Amino acid sequence: MTTRTAELDRLAAAATAAAPAWRTSDAPTRAGWLRALADALDAHATELVEIADRETRLGAGRLTGEVGRTTGQLRLFATVVEEGTYLELTVDDADPSATPPRPELRRLLVGVGPVAVFSASNFPFAFSVCGGDTASAFAAGNPVIVKAHSGHPELARRTAEIATAALTAAGAPDGSLALVEGREAGRALVQHPAIRAAGFTGSLSGGRALFDLASSRPDPIPFYGELGSVNPVVVTPAAAAARGAQLAAGLVGSFTLGVGQFCTKPGVVFVPRGADFEQAVAAAVVDAAGGPLLTDRITASFPSGIDALVSDAAVEVVAHGAATPDGARPIVLATDAAAVADRADALLEEVFGPVTLLVRYDTADDLHLALSSVPGSLTATLHSEAEDDVTETLELLQARAGRVLFAGWPTGVAVTWSQQHGGPWPATTSLHTSVGATAIRRFLRPIAYQDAPTALLPAPLRDEALARFPHHRNGVLVVP
Repeated sequence: MTTRTAELDRLAAAATAAAPAWRTSDAPTRAGWLRALADALDAHATELVEIADRETRLGAGRLTGEVGRTTGQLRLFATVVEEGTYLELTVDDADPSATPPRPELRRLLVGVGPVAVFSASNFPFAFSVCGGDTASAFAAGNPVIVKAHSGHPELARRTAEIATAALTAAGAPDGSLALVEGREAGRALVQHPAIRAAGFTGSLSGGRALFDLASSRPDPIPFYGELGSVNPVVVTPAAAAARGAQLAAGLVGSFTLGVGQFCTKPGVVFVPRGADFEQAVAAAVVDAAGGPLLTDRITASFPSGIDALVSDAAVEVVAHGAATPDGARPIVLATDAAAVADRADALLEEVFGPVTLLVRYDTADDLHLALSSVPGSLTATLHSEAEDDVTETLELLQARAGRVLFAGWPTGVAVTWSQQHGGPWPATTSLHTSVGATAIRRFLRPIAYQDAPTALLPAPLRDEALARFPHHRNGVLVVP
């Protein structure tokens, strides 16, 4: 099913008409719309999970948890709206004695206007129709047009129906949420003059194509894409000696979670040569099960991605997981730091599925040279011991990732106020996060009012509102 141009124009016009109501809605009203949407999804969770499992084969347990994550982040953003610091309210009082004389200036962030959201294949709820991009765009005060993913179209339609009904019942304006389908509709959506920003989670090739379209418009718009990530992990010799078996089990559990289809999968793991860590990983992966992948395209790409790696003379197969008749089999590969430093483009290309690449290093210099070749990622993980000097290693890791872990494994992203789910290219097309409270910042723009009459100021900038919200006045933080 493909949305035709005339229908897209109609939906875009409705979103444009709805934008002023979203932008000027007060905090209790906007938060109420978000909570109403969360309540409706929770009420229909059983029905939605059944549809999602039929289309994605992710399993009822995983999908039920994902619905909870989705409604939880909608409620988080309702709290963000009510708390108010996201507005960055700032006032400079007039000062005629200043040189030059200073006018009164009042500044805040406002919604950019209609936002395009592109659904992800691997998160049919949390990064799709009512996922984090939509939730943060709504919280910022913008209507949303979602491009459904071809991997779960029935779910997208039913979710949009439920969401639209819930928003209407809560008093949100017509045009608050719409759905389009088809690749051409997606291309047209990001180029449509009504759209003021876009959020995307998906492949590097698909995201780059849309990013280029957004940038080449007569009026370029910000495109917030989460694209590819290998999520480097470093295990120091001391850590391997102290808890190698534990770390090996954790690695296997992480890279096979969700059949390796998480954007935070640890795809490349730097390990000390000769520390028996490979043997521990091989022992741990034997019983690890694979399973069906999300789409036919991903299913076809996985073996070709493995073949491309194994064809390199410096890469060898360490071990396989349990064979499965209808899905991808986990696999552990290994190479050395010199090879990665020499041809990172080939060896560190992301393969979506249950595979990880162990990279053997001999010295800290070997490790650091190879790490310098690692592309930007969502996460980086360091497993070390208290006696380790990891200053340079940490510097290299944090230069390449938005979230640095010192315990555990990167799969699993907490939806919180302080979360950062983004990193340098090609992990994302910007430095913003797509998870957590500050994801709202992507869909806001600043505007300042100079010597404005009180009656013409946006409500949050009037003195009676400033008495209730945190703000800066003449450079001083004021917390009511």
